[in-house]
Amino acid sequence: MSSPAGSLDARAREVRRVLNIMLAVSLVLVAAKTAAGVATGSLSILGGAFDSGLDVMTTLAAIALARVAAAEPDEQHPYGHEKFEALGALAMVAFLSISVFELVQSAVGRLREGGHEDVDSWLGVAVMSGSLVLGLAASLFERRKGRALNSELLLADAAHLRADVYVTLAVLAGLMLVKLGWRSGDAWTALLVAVLILRTGWEILRETVPVLVDEAAVESTEIRRMAEAMHGVEAAYDVRSRGRPGARFAELTIVVPTEIGLEAAHDIADLVEEEVRRRLGARRVVVHVEPRSAAPEPALNPGAHA
Repeated sequence: MSSPAGSLDARAREVRRVLNIMLAVSLVLVAAKTAAGVATGSLSILGGAFDSGLDVMTTLAAIALARVAAAEPDEQHPYGHEKFEALGALAMVAFLSISVFELVQSAVGRLREGGHEDVDSWLGVAVMSGSLVLGLAASLFERRKGRALNSELLLADAAHLRADVYVTLAVLAGLMLVKLGWRSGDAWTALLVAVLILRTGWEILRETVPVLVDEAAVESTEIRRMAEAMHGVEAAYDVRSRGRPGARFAELTIVVPTEIGLEAAHDIADLVEEEVRRRLGARRVVVHVEPRSAAPEPALNPGAHA
């Protein structure tokens, strides 16, 4: 059976492999959109190339952060470096904000001017259609891998790539609506896409902030019930937990009978640690032992958690 450290190393390598694939996809999209924008004279396509360029930047940042997050715990970071993934996800929210700003600014400016972009051929439509298919497939792949690996970094990067898909779809819709005679169709569609991107950013924040502020990973009552169900444990209190799935940490104090002796008490603590770690999928569980006579009344602190 592989060791926890080996599993962590394998996860880190897989996260970096997926990010490298996404980087290659983003570079292809930037090159295709830039070439099509120059060839057709379409500013909206060039704007889509800029948005894909943001994908390149965020993926490069994600690759660097993934290497840091994979580092083993040390004296300065005894709980590991996984929060760097969450910080990377927040950085991507900032990049999403840039996308929204550029999109809204362009759309409002176009509505004020009452103009539209002339596309010389169907080349732009063909390239954007291909970009839409490639971007959507890449986003779904990265999101699936992010869920499988419990990686905030991959999920956030997938969300940003999905936002690029929305932008591509808006450009396509705008080009088609303009061709059908609705001069401001692309601008109104772009504003709708901006709302969708903001929603994506909110979803990232909702998943990331609890990790950064050490919100309780598991209800304290659930961990307490696990411990108190073990033979020899009379009560459990001062329950704390933090972290994301796959990198959780928990700490608790158990009350044992005074007469069982020190060695038996530590054996019970070891069993509790193993059981809680197994059932929570936690990386580390710390169990403190108190004899019955020295322990406070557990009822005084029934819902303690971090």
